[in-house]
Amino acid sequence: MTELVRALIVDDEERIRLFLKEVLRREGYVVTTAATGEEALACLQDTAFDLAILDLMLGGRVDGQRVLEAIRWRWPAMVVIMMTAHGTLDSAIEAIQEGVDGYLLKPVEASEVRQAIQDAFERRDHRAELHLAGGEWQSLNRGPFSIDFDSHRVSRNDEEIELTPSEFTLLVHLMQNAHQVVEPKTLVEVVRQYRPEYLHEARQIIKWYIHRLRQKVEPDPSNPRYIVNVRGVGYMFEP
Repeated sequence: MTELVRALIVDDEERIRLFLKEVLRREGYVVTTAATGEEALACLQDTAFDLAILDLMLGGRVDGQRVLEAIRWRWPAMVVIMMTAHGTLDSAIEAIQEGVDGYLLKPVEASEVRQAIQDAFERRDHRAELHLAGGEWQSLNRGPFSIDFDSHRVSRNDEEIELTPSEFTLLVHLMQNAHQVVEPKTLVEVVRQYRPEYLHEARQIIKWYIHRLRQKVEPDPSNPRYIVNVRGVGYMFEP
């Protein structure tokens, strides 16, 4: 590696923390570990890590979901990989869709960790390319909405809106294509970096993201004004 990358490992099992620390150390990462959610929040207070590997089911009062929320609020550009056991995969789905860049199912092998990290950074770089639209976009304004790409901030009528990275990416693409209908397969590719083979699958995936985005950007989510469903075709942003 040509640059030092700071990584935070959060897991309440010492064996896993030591294993992950050694894997990342061999890759040249500067590693910090935390055994509880509380310790993780303290680490995140003033340190901008490049990567966090986070256990979803932490013991104690602060679980992995809370830590993820803190990361996305304080350090939105941080790459986050969520870990979960096979038996708790269903409970991880919402967290993964909230803005996690990758996930690992325990138990994990060193090769799986390295691959997950590589894939997560590639997805982050891909999102950055989408956000900048070829490097030409510094800000984007449509109707009452304004996006600042440098600060990763979104506002409506000058009131800031907190979005997850996936929600941010989705809104940017819709705004960049305002007044145009975007099909579900394309939107899934924008958010998830893969293109579903079947339209039904794409519709099922993207409707969840659209629902969550509307909850944050629409004055009345049950009666959308800005993110409009064009029945049988896709979605369109109407500023």
